[in-house]
Amino acid sequence: MSHHPCKLQWGSRLSTAHGTGTTPGLQCDLQGLWRNELGSNMTLSALDAAGTFSGSYHTAVAATNKQILVLPLQGAQQHPSDKGQPTFGFTMHWQFADSVTAFVGQCFVDRRGKETLETTWLLREEVPSRRDTWKATR
Repeated sequence: MSHHPCKLQWGSRLSTAHGTGTTPGLQCDLQGLWRNELGSNMTLSALDAAGTFSGSYHTAVAATNKQILVLPLQGAQQHPSDKGQPTFGFTMHWQFADSVTAFVGQCFVDRRGKETLETTWLLREEVPSRRDTWKATR
């Protein structure tokens, strides 16, 4: 199964602050360490009362030969609903590449309690002039 290049699926949560069960009505929880199909890792903190979170992102894929750093991220999640599969978004500043990426997605949980983050991203690079804006966003 192929994926559109701007879509990433985050699954295989490696650690979490709590165990996942298989009870009906299980809530999808963003907190923990996640890995996507390209091998990048992301750690998300617990949500605060306003639904915001922070975390870090370590990419396995980058168009640079500079040292890859662990990047901070900031995000927000909708308040959990009865369905327990909330939408969320977060942004990252690629400190080594003069660009910013925004991710939006939804957290899904299956009947066995497996959680998956389905996301879509946009990356905006800095360009020298408005004439070049057509090639600045991927």
